[in-house]
Amino acid sequence: MPAYLLLLVAVLSRLLPHAGWLNFTAVGGALLYFGARRPWREMLVPIVALAGTDYILHVYSYHYTFAWQLYAATWAWYGMAMALGYILLHARTTFVRVAAGVLLGPTSFFIVSNYATWVSGFAYPYPHTLSGLGMCLAAGVPFYRNDLASTAIVAGLAFGLPVLVRRMSVARTQMALAGK
Repeated sequence: MPAYLLLLVAVLSRLLPHAGWLNFTAVGGALLYFGARRPWREMLVPIVALAGTDYILHVYSYHYTFAWQLYAATWAWYGMAMALGYILLHARTTFVRVAAGVLLGPTSFFIVSNYATWVSGFAYPYPHTLSGLGMCLAAGVPFYRNDLASTAIVAGLAFGLPVLVRRMSVARTQMALAGK
């Protein structure tokens, strides 16, 4: 259930107005958590939910005609992010593994999304040269920074709060047994 609640937070963090936040959403952390805590057969649910938010934003917020081809790389990344969560965090969750997921998730999205933007030339027609790819990547750096920060916050809370609660409960039990 917590994975689905976090998915709802991720969807709402995309749909609620957040101008100026430059991609500060719960998506990356939620996908890592979902991949770590839910079975493979449920992985289509987040992809469909987030693809729906992509459609809503594209058509109703940005007022563009929707073309699914523009989002194919993003939707593939949603699956890749959950696979990363499953591979790194399903069997064993440690601080180092969560940190690796936090670093690899946004970094892979930065590379995939900026490369797809450069190749498609849809909204930002960068020249199809090495210099054009560099310009495209440079333009994405502010978004990457905030995606990295938001993924770290969301994943840190999602994976860290249960550990903190468990440790506090054990400490409380030990104190009660000691008669304090």
